[in-house]
Amino acid sequence: MDLDAVRTFTAVAAADQFQAAADELGISQQAASKRVATLERELGVQLFARTARGVRLTADGQALLPHARELLRGAERATAAVTPGRRALRIDVISRRIAPSHVLRDFYRRNPGIDLDVVALTGADAPSALAEVGAGTLDATFRSLRATARKVPGGLQAARVIDDRHELLVGPRHPLANAGTVTLADLVGHPVWMPGMTDPEPIGYYEDLAKAFGLTIDTIGPSFGVETLLDELADSDRLATFAGEGSRYLWPESYDLRRIPVVDPVPVYPLSVIWRADNTHPVLADFLDHLRARYESTARDDVWVPDWAR
Repeated sequence: MDLDAVRTFTAVAAADQFQAAADELGISQQAASKRVATLERELGVQLFARTARGVRLTADGQALLPHARELLRGAERATAAVTPGRRALRIDVISRRIAPSHVLRDFYRRNPGIDLDVVALTGADAPSALAEVGAGTLDATFRSLRATARKVPGGLQAARVIDDRHELLVGPRHPLANAGTVTLADLVGHPVWMPGMTDPEPIGYYEDLAKAFGLTIDTIGPSFGVETLLDELADSDRLATFAGEGSRYLWPESYDLRRIPVVDPVPVYPLSVIWRADNTHPVLADFLDHLRARYESTARDDVWVPDWAR
């Protein structure tokens, strides 16, 4: 099975669009479509169904996806096993849209000569990501570690290095659209919509936040992609969502969406970096120092985190 075709398939599945996946892989949309078509012919099934907004996985595509991801991870393990000491620093940022990706990019800008492999284990839970670090196929990952109260398995180390501050994202018709800031008390009675979550870590965090402040945060229901979410927000006088301060989203100017800081207190999503204690990669120590220095310079006293993150 062609690994480039499998990699393209997983990228399209994550983006719900061929063009977005092609951009991420650094290839043309035509090349991405050709790779997936070749894979479909090889398997004798249709993996995607086209929609007005892009594509969606068929039942066969959904069945293939977890195996495709495992196949790519196996290939990465094989590559890492035969290139000790000469490989790129491999960091899992979870998603290229959120804070860890932008923190890593800042580190790279300060150190443009390093060899860096940015990995996004979208859909992988914390135990799976930590297993990758423990196996040596990743040098580090970022997770909240909610289920273990920030404890990690033997041989690994963790340090809280990112407090991603929340912003409320709303359309121009929402009752809070013209607010300069909003408090958590202001959000009581306003539904916060965060569909499509499957990872227990963020689901649990938002359950904690909702319980602590009496909020309605809906994480149930399918996700049809970020673009669809933004489109729904732009046209709604009721729906809102949370966006991390370190997350980046693009939308048409006509949407007129508003990002409003949440204050008093500032809820933050706490992320720890996890790495192997015996990892001697020459760039890892510098990256960890960068994370610690950044955290010390940006940490605030007016933030809220659940008890397990304290």
